Amino acid sequence: MSEIIRNMLKPIPIPPVVRIRQKFDASKLDDPLAVLIEDLKRPGAVDALRPGQRVAVAVGSRGIANIAGITKTTIDAIKAAGANPFIVPCMGSHGGATAEGQAEVLKHLGIDEASMGAPVESSMEVVEIDRLPNGLPVYVDKIASTADAIIVINRVKPHTAFRGPIESGIMKMIAIGLGKQKGAEACHQLGFKYMAEFVPEMAQVMIKKLPIVFGVGAVENAYDETCHIEVLPADRIYEREVELQKMAKSRMPRLLFDQIDVLVVDQIGKNISGDGMDPNVTGRYPTPYAFGGPDVNKIVVLDVTKESKGNANGVGTADFTTRRLADKMDFTATYLNGLTSTVCAPTKLATTLESDELAIKAAVKTCNVLDFTTCRLVRIRDTLHLGEIEISVPMLMEAREHPDIEIVSEPYEWKFDSEGYFLR
Repeated sequence: MSEIIRNMLKPIPIPPVVRIRQKFDASKLDDPLAVLIEDLKRPGAVDALRPGQRVAVAVGSRGIANIAGITKTTIDAIKAAGANPFIVPCMGSHGGATAEGQAEVLKHLGIDEASMGAPVESSMEVVEIDRLPNGLPVYVDKIASTADAIIVINRVKPHTAFRGPIESGIMKMIAIGLGKQKGAEACHQLGFKYMAEFVPEMAQVMIKKLPIVFGVGAVENAYDETCHIEVLPADRIYEREVELQKMAKSRMPRLLFDQIDVLVVDQIGKNISGDGMDPNVTGRYPTPYAFGGPDVNKIVVLDVTKESKGNANGVGTADFTTRRLADKMDFTATYLNGLTSTVCAPTKLATTLESDELAIKAAVKTCNVLDFTTCRLVRIRDTLHLGEIEISVPMLMEAREHPDIEIVSEPYEWKFDSEGYFLR
C-alpha cells in the first residue's frame, strides 16, 4: 500500500469503546426436537407417506439453529413410517454451483450419510416442469423429481432484498433451492422488484406438480435459537408461512441505535446470511426493494468465515475491507451469486486496506463528522450475534438511557498486533 495512504490515516483516532449487552425477547423452545417429533405425528405429515416410498429431504445451506437435529429427527420419522429417505442439497447456486460443493456445504453443517443415516444425492441437473404465464421456466432438481415424496426444511425469516407476505422460508426454498442454479437464475431473471410475486407463484406451481408432502419451518429468536418449529402440510404452506414471517420479523435481532457513523463487522459469510451480512441488521440493502434498520454511514468488513469457503458475497455492500479477506476471496464462487441473482454490487471488492486498523481508520476518516473523536462507532461479530457488541464512548449516554441496553465494561482502547490486525 502506498505510504501516502498510510501517512494520511496514521493520525486518525479510533475512539475508546465499551462493551454492552442488548436485551431481546429470549423466549425459546427448551427442546425443539421434541416439539418437532410431536408435530410430525399430526395429520398431513408423515402419515401421508407410504411404506417403501423414496422420500427426498431438501435441506439448505444457511446457519440454521439445530439444523442437523431437525434433519435427523425428520429422517427418523420417515424411516419409522416405513419409507426410504435421502437428502437433497437445496440451495440454488451455493457451494460454487457444483454437486460436490453443495454436498460439502451440508457436511459442514453436520449433515451427511454417516450422521443422518440417509444418503446424500447431490446433482446440479434439473428438469423443467412448467412455465409461468410470463414465460419464466420452472425448474426442479432432477433427482428430487424422481422421488415419491418431497419434504422441505428451512428457517422462515425476512428476506434481504425484497418485501412481501412471503419472503425467505419454505416457499423460497422450493422455488429457488429445489430449482438449483438454473431455478435460482430463472426466479431472479427479472430482478428483485418482482420476487415477492415470483417466489410464491413458482413454489405453488411446484407444489401442484411435484409430490411435496410438507415443509418443516423454524423461526429463531434474536439469539439465533429456535423459538418455534412447525410442520406445514403442502396445502397450508402459503397461509402458515405468512404468519410465521410475521413472527420472524418480530423476533429479529437488531442494533438498538438509529444512527451509526461506522459499523465494524468482524466477519461475513454465506453461513451467516445469503448476503454475507444481513441487511435487515446493517440497514445497507443490495436493492431498493427492501428497507429497515439503522442509518449507517460507513461499513467495514474485516474477514470472511471459514464455512463460507471464500464466498465473500456482501463485501461489496461494505465501504472498506482488509487484505486478509481479499486474499481469502474465491472470486468464482462470489461472482456466481451476482450472476445468478442479477444483483452484482454485493460481489464487488470494497476499498481494501492492509489491516483491520487501517480499514477502521479509513471508515472513521470518511464518515463525515467534524470531530473524529465523536465518531459513533459500533463493532459486531456478525449479524447473527448481536447480544453483546461494542460501541464507542460518544454513544455511552444514549446507551445508558435505553431500557434494553446494559453496560458491561469500562471504556478501553482496541489493541492491534504489529501488522495492524486485532489481537485475538
